Amino acid sequence: MAVPAAVVAGLTTSGASAGHSASMLAMAGTQPSARPPVAHPDRAMQLTGVARREVASLGATRARAQRAAERAARRRAARRAAARAAAQAAAAATPAPSPSSQAATGSAPVPSGDPQKIAEAMLGSYGWSSSEFGCLVSLWDQESGWNVYASNPSGAYGIPQALPGSKMASAGPDWESNAATQIRWGLGYIKSLYGSPYNAWSNEEASGWY
Repeated sequence: MAVPAAVVAGLTTSGASAGHSASMLAMAGTQPSARPPVAHPDRAMQLTGVARREVASLGATRARAQRAAERAARRRAARRAAARAAAQAAAAATPAPSPSSQAATGSAPVPSGDPQKIAEAMLGSYGWSSSEFGCLVSLWDQESGWNVYASNPSGAYGIPQALPGSKMASAGPDWESNAATQIRWGLGYIKSLYGSPYNAWSNEEASGWY
């Protein structure tokens, strides 16, 4: 049976289209893959520079904060020293009460040995009971650690941290090395300015000096 020419033509055209499509698909399959993104060195360098500037800025900020804290600490120390000096000057303007007449006349032996024992033995002569001793221990623990030779850049010296230390010469010429002399001066100072070790320690806790 003869196939009509129109059908033959249609089959030929379909075959050609299919072949063309196959060729196109084959060509598409052989196309090179897309290239990966190319890194830009200039951009990376810019980011690195920004990071370095941020780190440098942070370091500078921390350094400024540290310097500010140090200046504030020095100002606080200077204020404490000035307040201490003013308080001691005020105390010096008022004659310090002496120990009891018995101790002043020398009929009682001057205590010696451990500085805390010396101070405890002297309390009664200033009119204080032994209940004040704990406050005195805390006070001079914080000020000097009961060290006869304790010194401070402000000029304070000795167990009571007299400012300047030479003020203690009023209690004896051996003020630089004698615990009893320093304690005698210190107790007189506390008596004249605060009335008791308890009050002196309260001021120390509140303001950092006495």
